[in-house]
Amino acid sequence: MLFSFPGHIQLIQRSNLVAKNMAKSPQLVDPGTPHAHEPSLNLRQQVWGYVSRSPLRSLWDLEGVPAKVVAKNTFNAVFEDNLLGRSAELGFYFLFALFPTLFTACSVLGLAARSAFHIYQNLLQYLSIVAPPSALGTVLEAFNQTTAAASSGKLTFGLVAALWSASVGFVAIQESLNVVYRVKETRPYWKARLSAIGITFVLSVVITLMLTSMLASDFFARLAHLHIYHHLLALLAADTLRALGWLTAIGFLSLLFAIIYYFGPDLKARQWRWLTPGSAIGIVGWVLASVGLRIYVHYFNNYSATYGSLGTVIILLTWFYLSGLMLLVGGEINSEIEAAVHEKKLLATEAALKPEIVTPTAS
Repeated sequence: MLFSFPGHIQLIQRSNLVAKNMAKSPQLVDPGTPHAHEPSLNLRQQVWGYVSRSPLRSLWDLEGVPAKVVAKNTFNAVFEDNLLGRSAELGFYFLFALFPTLFTACSVLGLAARSAFHIYQNLLQYLSIVAPPSALGTVLEAFNQTTAAASSGKLTFGLVAALWSASVGFVAIQESLNVVYRVKETRPYWKARLSAIGITFVLSVVITLMLTSMLASDFFARLAHLHIYHHLLALLAADTLRALGWLTAIGFLSLLFAIIYYFGPDLKARQWRWLTPGSAIGIVGWVLASVGLRIYVHYFNNYSATYGSLGTVIILLTWFYLSGLMLLVGGEINSEIEAAVHEKKLLATEAALKPEIVTPTAS
């Protein structure tokens, strides 16, 4: 019995070391307890704080984050942020702002020059590439009616109504992007509204330039056919001019998304980006959704039996809904890329600062 004392003492020492290590190690907590998710919530708050204060220079560099992680987070965030419902809200505001804006544009054109009306009408025709023809017909009909009755009084009223309506639409975009980026609106009401009015004016100019580039490319392509007598050279010149017009229009569309993503959310620090993964996917998704809706309307033209005379308005509202959805999905992709990169950096920093626990070895 006396010879066994050293073994017992060694066993007791090892038991004390194990007990100390267990006390230092993180405890497993039942997910049902109130404080179960506090560490993860704290991490997520830190991540979104970095997204708001420290924007990445480029979103194309995922810095080692797997693309499937970003895709999974984006898919979950679409439903968590209720982007489907918020897109319906944006679609309503887009529709609400459309006709006052056309009313003001038509009044200005009617007072300035009657020939300008035909130019802008030709510009709107290019929307038929993506917009359903029946819905575009309703827009053009409203355009014709308001232009025919332009006056200075209607111009003043239409300008105020259009600016206010359009600013309400952009305020809805600001609120939705704030949800996407997990930030609260801190700008004063007057500042946010004046910003919305100014940005709406800039966006209308960008849209007009986008349509003008397509009209100009067709105009110069016709001139090439008229003044170049060699058939192949004329065809090559016309196709090149149209291609340049399309590329310019895509550039203006990318600028449109960039302006919205830059000025929309109330971030503490902003980083200008001409083209992001979110805007690229949003543009492609918008074009595909618009073409798909147009094909559906063309081959399943039975909406009038369900909605009657409101069918074209429903189609136009659906197109606005899809446009708003693609805009928000693009913003969600950008925000989730930034969040994933910052989360990886935070975890790497915590792992580097975490003290290493040396387990005792048996002697």
